[in-house]
Amino acid sequence: MLKALEKKLKIFFVCVLAITLAGCTIIFQKGRKSDVEKIESLSKQLSELEDVKKLLEERLKQEISDKQVKLEMAEKGLVITFLADILFDSGKAEVRSSAFNSLDKIAKVLSENVPDLNVGIEGHTDNVQIKRSHWKSNWELSAQRALSVLHYLVSNTEITGERVSAIGYGEFRPVASNDTKEGRQLNRRVEIVILPKVTKIKKEEGSARPQPVTELLQEENLK
Repeated sequence: MLKALEKKLKIFFVCVLAITLAGCTIIFQKGRKSDVEKIESLSKQLSELEDVKKLLEERLKQEISDKQVKLEMAEKGLVITFLADILFDSGKAEVRSSAFNSLDKIAKVLSENVPDLNVGIEGHTDNVQIKRSHWKSNWELSAQRALSVLHYLVSNTEITGERVSAIGYGEFRPVASNDTKEGRQLNRRVEIVILPKVTKIKKEEGSARPQPVTELLQEENLK
C-alpha cells in the first residue's frame, strides 16, 4: 500500500512538473508509446534531481546549517535558495568573494552530475523601495543580482553560457510577509533552479482523442 501511494505521488509530481515547465496544458495519449517514454524520461530526471539534492546537501552542509542556503524540490525543478544578504552587500549587485566557495560547490555538481540540464537564476527582493541608489526599482536590482550570479558561474566555473538564464522578479514573488524584518530577509534571495527537460506533447494526426494528464492519471495510475 505504501509503495503504491509513493508511486502515485511520484507520477503526479512528474506530471505537474511537466505542465509547469512547459507553460501550457500537456496532453497525453493513452497507451501511446511516445507519451509513455516522456513520462519515463521525466521520472528518471526526477530521480536524478533527488540524487543531486542529496549530494548538494552534503556539499553545502555548513551553509544549510547556518541557514544561508536552502534546498527544495519544487514544481519548477530543484531550487537552491541563497539569502541575498549572503551574496551581496545591501543595495549592491556585486557577488561577495565570501560566497565564491559556495557557488563553486554548486557549479561542480552541475557540471559533473547534471551536465545536460539547464539552470535558471532568479533574483528577488523585499518590498522596501530603493532610496539613495542608482537602481531605478527593485526589478533592476533583482535582475542585476541574478545576472551577477550568472556571470560568475560562466566566467569562473565550467558552466557554459547556453545552459543558463537570468531573470529578476523584484518584490512580486515573496515567500514570507514583508511586515517583519525576518520576512523581508527571506524575500531578499537568489534562486538557482535546475530545470528538467520537458518536451511539449502534441496530438498525432489521425489518433484518438488525447486525454488530459489528470484524466489519464485517474484511469491508469490512481486506481
